[in-house]
Amino acid sequence: MFKKEIYTTRRNELISKFSSGKILFLGNIENPINFEHNTYPFRQDSSFLYYIGIKSPRLAAVLDIDLGETLLFGDEMTIDDIVWMGQQQTLAEKAALSGISKLLPFDQLFDYLKKSDQNTLHYLPPYQSHNKILLGKLFNCPVDLLQPSIALIQAVAAQRSIKSVEEIIELEKAVDVAVDMHRLAIQMTKPGRYEYQISNAMQHFAQDQGMSFSYPPIVTKRGEILHNHMQFHQVHEGDLLLNDSGVETSLGYASDLTRTFPVGKRFTSLQEEIYQVVLHAFKSAEQLLSPGIRFKDIHLKACEALVEGLIQVGFMKGNSQDAVANHAHALFFQCGLGHLLGLDVHDMEDLGEQYVGYSTSEPKDTKTFGLKSLRLGKELEAGNVLTVEPGIYLIPELTQLWEQQNLHRDFVNYDFLKKHLDFGGIRIEDNYLIEENGYRRLGKYLEREVQEIYRLKDNAID
Repeated sequence: MFKKEIYTTRRNELISKFSSGKILFLGNIENPINFEHNTYPFRQDSSFLYYIGIKSPRLAAVLDIDLGETLLFGDEMTIDDIVWMGQQQTLAEKAALSGISKLLPFDQLFDYLKKSDQNTLHYLPPYQSHNKILLGKLFNCPVDLLQPSIALIQAVAAQRSIKSVEEIIELEKAVDVAVDMHRLAIQMTKPGRYEYQISNAMQHFAQDQGMSFSYPPIVTKRGEILHNHMQFHQVHEGDLLLNDSGVETSLGYASDLTRTFPVGKRFTSLQEEIYQVVLHAFKSAEQLLSPGIRFKDIHLKACEALVEGLIQVGFMKGNSQDAVANHAHALFFQCGLGHLLGLDVHDMEDLGEQYVGYSTSEPKDTKTFGLKSLRLGKELEAGNVLTVEPGIYLIPELTQLWEQQNLHRDFVNYDFLKKHLDFGGIRIEDNYLIEENGYRRLGKYLEREVQEIYRLKDNAID
């Protein structure tokens, strides 16, 4: 945990945004895999971590706005718990580390909330079934009709979006470990290996550093599948391997890096051409990072850079600006350029992209293919932490559909494209802090230039 003053200050700052009522933060519970006592690894809710800091399951906190105090609901270990798991730090001790002195048993939460004015009880959107059911009972309504507090969502999103010095230190820890993990993956990848062997080696490395994956890693030679978690392929000379993986610190802060590299010693000529196109778009976007600029505009500039490169290679034709204006680039770049990063790898996505990545004056485009997958579009602020991750993905099924529908023939060279539908995909991704006068790439430098990757390949390890 951070120092207790940090949690107290965070809670006081949040309370100051409201005139009366109560704020409810529900922690997560342990969820069973196949029977009650065989559970998935526990991960505390990120907003609960941000304001309370305690990682134990089955907790709730209430911030009393009128009294300016916090109540923690939870239970101390029973003797049965101690028999099975050993004596651990007490809940009272954990609460003290968060600056909380008032504790009540968890089973008193429901009655306590029932006595509160439910018109001024603020809560965030629940995503765990346990918390949905609890709130449904509390408000006597179906879970799909629950109405989280928009004011609380907006206040939490605004506060968590600006990272403190302490948070940046944690984020850089996560990036540094991920950089070494990615180097390991590049150097150990060779013809004959399996994707899962590379993934397992990275997991071992991360755990040796006291960290875990921040999300299920994407380690695949089928890089055109954007979120491909299948890792059973054997890799061969001439294949590309796309490695999208990051780690999480003990305090919950995440990194999210991607590199794409040859399985053998070198790219093929086409692979190197396309890689340079993605790298150029990456650098073009990186240079634009600054407070006051809309991330959506950076995304569109990166799209134009991708199209310019694809025209040179032969996959596209025409004018790059016109192609992007007509969304023809989305055949090759179907997703967004990046997202916020912090306690979640897609930071605060549970609060809703409209409130986290966009503004009321410029709402998210939820219909246009490509733009609907852009998680961040609003003006950047100093203190934001985000990813930049352009890519090119050749998806045979999407190409076939667009050609059948006669889409964007003025911009897409289908005859040439169809000769290379087995290409796969390339993505490059780093993590950035927006500063008052520009940006700073977080953590250690991870090789991205072609010759830098080749040097790593030349120093392969078994």
